[in-house]
Amino acid sequence: MVGVLDCNSVGFIGLGAMGAPMAKHLATKLPGEVKIFTFDIVETIIDGICAEYPDKVYKGSSPKDVAEKSDIIITMVPEGAHVRAVYLDENTGICSTDISRKLLIDCSTIDTATSLAVKDHIVQNFPTALFYDAPVSGGVIGAQKGTIAFFLGCAEDDPNLPRLIHLLGVMGKQIIPCGGPSLGLAAKLSNNYLSGVIAIACSEAMNMGMRSGLDPRVLAKVYGAGTAQNTICDQFNPVPGVCREAPSTNGYRNGFKVQLMRKDFGLAVDMARRVKADLALGDAGLGVYDGASKDPRCRDLDSRVVYRYLGGNENWQNKLQK
Repeated sequence: MVGVLDCNSVGFIGLGAMGAPMAKHLATKLPGEVKIFTFDIVETIIDGICAEYPDKVYKGSSPKDVAEKSDIIITMVPEGAHVRAVYLDENTGICSTDISRKLLIDCSTIDTATSLAVKDHIVQNFPTALFYDAPVSGGVIGAQKGTIAFFLGCAEDDPNLPRLIHLLGVMGKQIIPCGGPSLGLAAKLSNNYLSGVIAIACSEAMNMGMRSGLDPRVLAKVYGAGTAQNTICDQFNPVPGVCREAPSTNGYRNGFKVQLMRKDFGLAVDMARRVKADLALGDAGLGVYDGASKDPRCRDLDSRVVYRYLGGNENWQNKLQK
């Protein structure tokens, strides 16, 4: 794989709930001679992954330090402001050192304007460097299992596509070229808008069915067999106890935080306005995620906690046992 990737070192910046398991897949699956340099603002996270993979994963002191030591740099941070800081900070950013001929992949979910600004800066200052947006979908569980999808801001005839597919395939299952710069992000925001709307609709439908006397497990089977079938219901059901591995069954932990869904949903609504696409459900959905992200019962929990926010019964199993 070293020959395919044409590198001896990979940098990974941003070891959060998604980034850490992605970096661990690189550490586990890349050939032993490929070194991995990491950085995160939470130093204990870096120390932990370095201790888990000694002589494979190394600690960087800044994005600049990681960039100086790596042939390929992957970034995975929460917001556009973080991406700007990681890449463009004059003292510690990736672009504060010579990144000529390096491959840079940003897996963050941010606004397209920020991504294009970073790309333009790199093109103007380091014309031989390569920058791609490649946001991911599949949640923390998918990142841990290595089954996430990458929406790659890259044309199908891009000569670097085979290299990108090999690298991203170490961390995920599907790599979908979306056509060009920032189009991976446009695809991701469209996806998260739809996913967020479905989660609200699934929560409401489950709630009304359960209040009518239906067992939620039966409802899930009904949706799965009918035209309402969807991944949220099948794998991330918002009702606790319906899907064994869903975050809801684990106290809504280890999922996609409701604040991040609020951020992505808002970015999608902004994108729709910018391209003059009418949204019937945009403002209503954004209101739900805004409210849930501020609710102390829901904040910092998986976004499907909107079921709780909307008044769903989480203790339905106790009623059945009586």
